[in-house]
Amino acid sequence: MVTNSLKMLLVMACTLGLMVGCATTEETDMGDEGTMTDSTSGTETGTAGGTGVTVSDTEEDPAAGIDTVFYFDFDQSILKAEARSALTAHAAILKNNTDSVRLEGHADERGTREYNMALGERRANAVRDFLVLQGVERSRIETVSYGEERPAQLGSSESAWSMNRRVEMN
Repeated sequence: MVTNSLKMLLVMACTLGLMVGCATTEETDMGDEGTMTDSTSGTETGTAGGTGVTVSDTEEDPAAGIDTVFYFDFDQSILKAEARSALTAHAAILKNNTDSVRLEGHADERGTREYNMALGERRANAVRDFLVLQGVERSRIETVSYGEERPAQLGSSESAWSMNRRVEMN
């Protein structure tokens, strides 16, 4: 009797294990023309005109959604962790195409005009150097410094200054 109960319990446990292992948490909805939309990302995939080519929302701009402005601490040109993460993604994209980028270094209004031009240049060069270390050709990267001349936010407060200490990728 004990053996049959044990066998039955083992069979039930295996069946339950298979059911759990095969379960999925992602839902897909069938859209028009044979496309499926992944409800977790909103990405549409399917075939384009029955050709078997995969269609994706991100094909037009693979860098969409990745930060292109990188902020720095006061009087620093050291990349923050979030900037390194975004730049790693940009580098992967740049290595797979022939696009060039322009890196514009900026500083807040504190310091002399000459000092801020040099600081903006150091910041742009820090971003360039990181991209080069990730495998992007240096010849495809242009750097320029605007120093304090093109503030993102006007004002003489820490919140304005923090928005102006940046490198913009174009």
